[in-house]
Amino acid sequence: VDTSSNARTLASQAQNLLRKDILSGQLQPGERLRTKDLQLRYGLGLSPLRESLQRLSAEGMVIMDEQRGFAVAPVSVAELEDLTVARTGLESIMLPMAVKLGNADWEAEIVAAFHRLSRTPLPHDPDATADASQWEMRHRAFHHALVAGCNSPWLLRLHGQMVDQTERYRKIRILHHQTSGAQVRDVNAEHQAVMQAVLRRDAAEAVHLMTEHLVATSKATAELMGRTPSQEKNP
Repeated sequence: VDTSSNARTLASQAQNLLRKDILSGQLQPGERLRTKDLQLRYGLGLSPLRESLQRLSAEGMVIMDEQRGFAVAPVSVAELEDLTVARTGLESIMLPMAVKLGNADWEAEIVAAFHRLSRTPLPHDPDATADASQWEMRHRAFHHALVAGCNSPWLLRLHGQMVDQTERYRKIRILHHQTSGAQVRDVNAEHQAVMQAVLRRDAAEAVHLMTEHLVATSKATAELMGRTPSQEKNP
């Protein structure tokens, strides 16, 4: 038996379980991650759990303090704004590449992903985490389909990491948009407009619409987090 391969598999399993619980909000931002508690939670050994925590720390999902150990990475408006700058910058590179290089199969994937997403209602109940996860999965698939045609494994990997980070913030928006009194946007219409620009092979319009879409979500989420984003204060 290849014990090193088995250890890697267990560590990957632990990493996936932890990431899923962090992204879904089951493990809250700032929450301590004690290995003893995690062993009981997942039924896994100490070594794979420690390895998974190290990996998630490298991804920015988990933070490590020499005195206090591991904790779920906190959320902040400042980080959300920084993520939005990074994500819009990355997509402004990837979308034109996808528009230039994408084929008919790529177009078909976008249309199918949009159809599935448009048929998935946003949850109205803050406790409806399963509905939120379903919407999030299809939302993620649609955004991935748009840029997948860029054919760059490195850019797609970076994009996936950024989407993981922004997903934690989007959960705040998804689960509380009905109860906050915040303005509800027609997100389906925004997605459809981006898709149509991409299918027309209008890279400039696709980038413009995508940037507006990501910034609007960021601002709405920042407001739910308790204050107005700095870019609104200093236009």
